[in-house]
Amino acid sequence: MASAAEQLAANMNIASFQKATELHKRIWFTIIALVVFRLGTYVPIPGINPEAFASAFAGQSKGILGMFNMFSGGAVERMAIFSLNVMPYISASIIVQLMGSVYPPWEKLKKEGGEAGRKTLNQYTRYLAVVLAVVQSFSIAVGLQSQEGLVVSGVAPAFFVASTVVALTGGTLFLMWLGEQITSRGVGNGVSLIIFAGIVAALPRGVANMFEMVRVGSMQGFSLFVIFALAVVVVAAIVFIERSQRRLLIHYPKRQQGNRMVGGESSFIPLKINTAGVIPPIFASSLLLLPTTAMQFLATAQLPNWASWLPTAVGALQHGQPTFMVIYAALIIFFSFFYTSVVFNPDETAENLRKYGGFMPGIRPGKRTAEYLDYVLTRLTVIGAAYITAVCIIPEVLMGAMGATQFALGGTSILIVVTVTMDTVAQIQSHLLAHQYEGLIKKSKLRGGRGR
Repeated sequence: MASAAEQLAANMNIASFQKATELHKRIWFTIIALVVFRLGTYVPIPGINPEAFASAFAGQSKGILGMFNMFSGGAVERMAIFSLNVMPYISASIIVQLMGSVYPPWEKLKKEGGEAGRKTLNQYTRYLAVVLAVVQSFSIAVGLQSQEGLVVSGVAPAFFVASTVVALTGGTLFLMWLGEQITSRGVGNGVSLIIFAGIVAALPRGVANMFEMVRVGSMQGFSLFVIFALAVVVVAAIVFIERSQRRLLIHYPKRQQGNRMVGGESSFIPLKINTAGVIPPIFASSLLLLPTTAMQFLATAQLPNWASWLPTAVGALQHGQPTFMVIYAALIIFFSFFYTSVVFNPDETAENLRKYGGFMPGIRPGKRTAEYLDYVLTRLTVIGAAYITAVCIIPEVLMGAMGATQFALGGTSILIVVTVTMDTVAQIQSHLLAHQYEGLIKKSKLRGGRGR
């Protein structure tokens, strides 16, 4: 007769075979979907002059276009159909989340709608993403049309604007659909993986540029070593902080339900140190790069005398400048507290605990619980804001002191890459664990049936 250990090993082998087959299909689907995304970043919109646009982009890559180009994997510098990437969808998601906290009908859907309410808000997000994509693509089309030489001669202006709007909006909608397919049929969050793929695709070229700078003598080899060593330390710090939690103990009292007693369990509320995620640096970068981008579209010679100070002020907002770093840090801290207050409502959490009979030891349910949650969350957000600020400011200091490539190893890109990688690995582990238990349960039922 087989021992218990041998039976468990046999069950594990069967479960491993089953889960491996399913997981392999999901991984291959994700890889193929990301390959399709990368191919789309090389398909230019109709009517654009690639050489002229590449030359024009080189002079404006330090503005907000450079950041969008990083997220899109180089699609912006080629003006490809995926130039907008999923940024309209992300902006729409943030707007819907904000409106869900301040607009009563949407707040009711969020709190009381359940699964149906969540689906309705997701549908609103898609509609708003389409609107934002149309507005942004129309602005891009008009801007390209106004620049001489960027559009192929002979193309009618109305046709170019219409085709650009259709191409860019269609590209965004396709990426939204592709992200949903990755989430449901692949591994990881589809939208996050698309942004992750864009950043990772641009990373080797940035690293190669730094090696080229060392070769030509514009940067020292020791400086390159310091940059890579610091990148390793930053990655380790991100992993440690993102996995850290403050667990608040929750008790549920026993209660009579029919002829038996239920409840009496203990649970906890996990509060992350960085509740806001990567939203604060993205918002802060976008706001700071807007003046630089606007100034690059204006001719300095055409400025009136009273606005002669504008070029100097905008120059102080360049990467590596002290003014840029101070304002950048202040905006990151502000958005860390602002977005945390949006995604986590202490009053709502305390009310839900009170409804289900949960309480924290030594703290009254209701208002006192909400005040305690707010107190703990505020302290955690201070640590999280300081952590995000340090991760994003240290590369800026290096860019100013050592002349590093602007977005090669930026704090925002490292933060996104590491957090998405951690989330994807966690989902793979959860998938393996779920199929392992499923295989064990099926095998135990089969053995039980033969035993009878």
